[in-house]
Amino acid sequence: MKSSSEIKNSLNIATGPSGRAMAEPMAQDLLEMFQQHLTMERNASAQYFAISNWFLERELRGFSSFFKKESEDEQKHATKFAEYLIARGQSPLLQQLPQPQNEWLSIEEIFSASFQMEADVTTSLHQLYSIAERSSDVRTTVFLDPTIETQTESEDDFAYLLGRVKFSENQPSALLIIDGELAAR
Repeated sequence: MKSSSEIKNSLNIATGPSGRAMAEPMAQDLLEMFQQHLTMERNASAQYFAISNWFLERELRGFSSFFKKESEDEQKHATKFAEYLIARGQSPLLQQLPQPQNEWLSIEEIFSASFQMEADVTTSLHQLYSIAERSSDVRTTVFLDPTIETQTESEDDFAYLLGRVKFSENQPSALLIIDGELAAR
């Protein structure tokens, strides 16, 4: 009787680190970039959760709700990337996350930092796409297409909200209006 490793070898099926079958291996630089992006999504989730709490402590429930949903969305993105890696026969490597920032000087500072985080995620996705194209990894480009579209919409949403917050010039009445609008979403 043949052992399982002998059967794998006789069938000539490639496997990943966990022994899972894979139809097409991923280029090493693409795999490394995926692992970095997975960490970036998890980090964004943690940061948005901390921001949600900051707003909740200040009785700004609309802002808090907005960032709580963003935190949940980023966690879903991280899960999607981990599942994709597994589907490709790879093992997602979960890196330790730094402590999120918990104190802020202003709402504008929060939205500026959040917009930059979204822009960095967009850049990371474009880099992933570029590496996938160079590697002729069509599976990955197909996977990334809707993700990039959604990310671009998210970046635009943060740019819009940053503009609104800047325009408010930190006036409590204007910020309460934005808070109410976010609560109604």
